Amino acid sequence: QVQFVESGGGLVQPGGSLRLSCKCSGRILTLDNMGWYRQVPGKQRDLVASITNRGTTNYVDSVKGRFTISRDDIYTVYLQMNSLKPEDTAVYYCNDADTPSASWGPGTQVTVSS
Repeated sequence: QVQFVESGGGLVQPGGSLRLSCKCSGRILTLDNMGWYRQVPGKQRDLVASITNRGTTNYVDSVKGRFTISRDDIYTVYLQMNSLKPEDTAVYYCNDADTPSASWGPGTQVTVSS
């Protein structure tokens, strides 16, 4: 079973930046399309960015131009977040973007506040 560990979150002022990291381990078969998700209390977990093994990226409209997803290999994925807004506040998770594993990582909290 694959495991995910996210890190890099924190408290940042509006307009600031953070870089999230995700390390995968365990029984990794493909993980062709990796994604970053975020969730706020009481709402569903939403996919915000994804990247394939070939480097093709996709973003939801709300983060386009501000977030950049990248990966070193199939085991490590990053999310560079710039020009952060209060509405970006959430717990961020990584997982397969096509077929998320049932075993989600602990996530990393991002709080954007002055």
